[in-house]
Amino acid sequence: MIEDPEGYFRGLIPPRDDLLLELEKEAERETIKIVGPVMGELLFILVRAGKAARILELGTAIAYSTIYLARGCQSPEGRLISIEHDPAMADRARRNLEKAGVQAGIEVRVGEARDLMAAMGEPFDFIFMDIDKESYTTILPHCARLLKVGGLLVTDNVAFTASKEFNLEIFQSKDWRVLHLLSFLPGHSPERDGWSIALRL
Repeated sequence: MIEDPEGYFRGLIPPRDDLLLELEKEAERETIKIVGPVMGELLFILVRAGKAARILELGTAIAYSTIYLARGCQSPEGRLISIEHDPAMADRARRNLEKAGVQAGIEVRVGEARDLMAAMGEPFDFIFMDIDKESYTTILPHCARLLKVGGLLVTDNVAFTASKEFNLEIFQSKDWRVLHLLSFLPGHSPERDGWSIALRL
């Protein structure tokens, strides 16, 4: 094994542009939870590899992860809907998306994810869930309904205590094939956390 693996992998954090670096500083300054560069790069790669064109994000915050999702999408008809419950944060996210030059095809909706998803009917290729963990279980049926067969549901913070019921529910469900990973994620909040990737069956 590599000596000091955490120190070693800190040297392999994916590079970011000035905007993402500034958003990381803002998040640290204001204690805003963001996915960080490792998880962000993972989202980019999964969207790009899966050729996802219709993306749903649950939890916009300052649009750090939204930028990675948008940049991963190469479809000229790509559409990304991101849901944020805080109106002021949603406005801030929209400004950051404009700074990143990815605002076209992106809609930031304000409200509770459960309520907004209940009114949706379109199929999505990819869903990223990063809202309050107590909501994960109640949101899961909406994810199953809205995600196409073969689509991916990526969920952050599954090592949180409040995620235990969700982890068990999706693990036992016949609607999903899921992998849970406990990971070292430099720049993530917290750095040692779990995430899951689930294939809609």
